[in-house]
Amino acid sequence: MLRINKNVEIKESELTFNFIRSSGPGGQNVNKVATAVQLRFDISSSESLTEDVKTRLKSIAGRKVTKDGVLIIEAKRFRTQEANRQDAISRLIDLIDKASKKKKRRIKTNPTAGSKVRRIETKKKIGEKKRLRKYSDSS
Repeated sequence: MLRINKNVEIKESELTFNFIRSSGPGGQNVNKVATAVQLRFDISSSESLTEDVKTRLKSIAGRKVTKDGVLIIEAKRFRTQEANRQDAISRLIDLIDKASKKKKRRIKTNPTAGSKVRRIETKKKIGEKKRLRKYSDSS
């Protein structure tokens, strides 16, 4: 079991790992060894997550989610399979943790009387400064 936070846990059986060859520089090691990790997590069929967490996760993950509802995370930062595997898992945990927290709704507030006065005073000072810059035709 992967513990995301105190409310959410997911089974490791829900995760699928594919090891692929990493792209980019690295010479012979890159060409021979499959160190990059592709983690797949089927959001739609996951029993560990609630429906609202699933919908938030799909919106947070964005392009990483396929049309079928499968989240794909690629990790190729490190030179070893195990380090990339841990990196992919930690990124998945971060995404699910972020999705499990509800966003607080903003409560509209009105500006205070003091802030209104300060705003008007500032506007008057700036207007006065600009008025003094104008060319006067007194000569």
